[in-house]
Amino acid sequence: MLLIASCGQNSSQGEGNQQSQQEQPSGGNESEAGSGSNAESQENQERVIKHAMGTTTIKGTPQRIVTLYQGATDVAVALGVKPVGIVESWAQQPVYDYLKADLEGVPLVGEETQPNLEEIAKLHPDLIIASKVRHEEIYEQLSQIAPTVTHETVFKFKDTVELMGKALNKEAEGEQLLADWDQRVADFKQKISAKLGDKWPIEASVLNFRADHSRIYVTGYAGDILNELGFVRSEYQQEEADKGTVVVKLTDKESIPSMNADVFFVFLSDPGEEAAVKKNYEEWTNHPLWKSLDAVKENQVYLIDEVVWNLGGGYKSAQLMLDQLYEHFELEK
Repeated sequence: MLLIASCGQNSSQGEGNQQSQQEQPSGGNESEAGSGSNAESQENQERVIKHAMGTTTIKGTPQRIVTLYQGATDVAVALGVKPVGIVESWAQQPVYDYLKADLEGVPLVGEETQPNLEEIAKLHPDLIIASKVRHEEIYEQLSQIAPTVTHETVFKFKDTVELMGKALNKEAEGEQLLADWDQRVADFKQKISAKLGDKWPIEASVLNFRADHSRIYVTGYAGDILNELGFVRSEYQQEEADKGTVVVKLTDKESIPSMNADVFFVFLSDPGEEAAVKKNYEEWTNHPLWKSLDAVKENQVYLIDEVVWNLGGGYKSAQLMLDQLYEHFELEK
């Protein structure tokens, strides 16, 4: 059986990341170009930020930000900003390993799907970064605590960079991050095309095995990045993508042919149920239908890092994902 999840749904894990109040995070005071009066004028200037829930007026450069989804936390670090509050990570709690050094001492304000408003208020933020898909119902309450801007979803990292660059008064830094990303994307596409020749582009599937089912990530974070890098979807998966599908849930092994592609990127989920996940993965991958798939026959099945490929949701994790793709295909960075 195939169960479809569209991008508008607030689904389960990852579908989709103690600093004292006196300690000030980095927030845009790193350069002091121009006269003091000009700097003061810029700091007092009001900016109107358009976002998924409307518009928000922000004065100057926010110094105390709280991030309420994993991608926003990641992007804050990429922009050189240490939040004063973050939500707990989906795995490797409380903070993903790749962000631990940058976020040491930052207090938690609950979970991404259930932020603690009282804890947020205690931090006296001057900006909150939220997501409409997660926080629409509490947006007004968040806005009473501090100016709040929202991204439509949680996995489109380039949009998060753009939104946060504007909100944090770091638009130039955000534009530079995206320019660096575009340059690496172009480099990867040139090198993989040269290596694979007429075989490029190839079809890719992002597969997830859990304790009692499996999933195809048709779009979402990794799927969108792979598409940008030039990988293509199978005809079936492209049809689902065109309908706005993010995840196809497979509950029986007769659905295995829908996974077919030239290369598989596979991650295992369900923390605390590792034995059940491993057993389920072995059952699916020992099935005759699995052995008939193109990626399996060509030995193009790669186990990947779930945090980097699915849960991180930000700019830094996208760069790590790209690093792993260079390694998978043995391309020179």
